[in-house]
Amino acid sequence: MVQSVTYQRETRTVPFQGKNIVLESLTPVLSPKEKEKRKKEIERCLYDVFSKYRQDRR
Repeated sequence: MVQSVTYQRETRTVPFQGKNIVLESLTPVLSPKEKEKRKKEIERCLYDVFSKYRQDRR
């Protein structure tokens, strides 16, 4: 099943080195259940990375 994802768009014009540039940020609009699922997956991956480097320093 392919689920369609919609995005919230935020656009800003900011000065950079004397010129104005346009920054565009797209954030997925997720259900609370999907947000929690993604958050847990990110936390798990970060734990794996930090655990790996913690073991290397011993």
